[in-house]
Amino acid sequence: MNSYELYEKLSEKYPSELSCVWDNDGIMVSPGPVSEVEKVLVCLDATEDALIYAAENGFDTVITHHPMIFSPLKNVTPETNVGRKAIFALMNGITVMSFHTRLDAAKGGVNDALAEALELSDVTSFGDAECPTMGRIGAADGFTVASFYEKVKEKLSGGAVCYTADGNQPCRKVAVLGGAGKDFIYAARDAGADVFVTGEASYNALLDAAENSVSVITAGHYETEAPVCKKLKEALRELAPDVYVEALSGFNNSI
Repeated sequence: MNSYELYEKLSEKYPSELSCVWDNDGIMVSPGPVSEVEKVLVCLDATEDALIYAAENGFDTVITHHPMIFSPLKNVTPETNVGRKAIFALMNGITVMSFHTRLDAAKGGVNDALAEALELSDVTSFGDAECPTMGRIGAADGFTVASFYEKVKEKLSGGAVCYTADGNQPCRKVAVLGGAGKDFIYAARDAGADVFVTGEASYNALLDAAENSVSVITAGHYETEAPVCKKLKEALRELAPDVYVEALSGFNNSI
């Protein structure tokens, strides 16, 4: 299987139609469609450390959640971080492909992985007019806002912070959206959530939410998205059983 064939298989599972209109994902850089895929490295970001790890360990493909190239490039030179990474990847025969908001919205993606990590049940989708299936909402009976906050800290192993008007309020339904989810706070409330768990949100968004009786738990951008790396690894093993797949936790710790 070459890199373009692998990309097409992944695009069937995570369709580009699910991407937000402002997004940029897909194949970031590629030495060419004839590149055979033998070793795939999965990580949230194509950092310099991740690319060096890939090159030193013989990976021909790096698959990320966050796009390595997001904003339009005026040039590709070693003087910029993105240019330096693109040049390094191409010189080492590495294809980099990214699945961003489509991986948030797709079945088995970022937010399904987050809902599973927090042990939600009866999970369904929610979103806004632009991205109607971006987040997930499910049941978490038997908790207060404060006790569910403790569960988030335990399950995601991060420095979660809870913004709420009353921690003793019952928590029956929880909405989740990994990463930067401030734009979905009120969509989560309108979907019936008692608590909204996301990675990060602005100070003003959190203050407004608490004053409007919306409880928000910010658990870290990385922490809320990291569970998807294991899901991507499992998906790749199904789609390309002959390909070696490894996932990175952080910059260079394999899982």
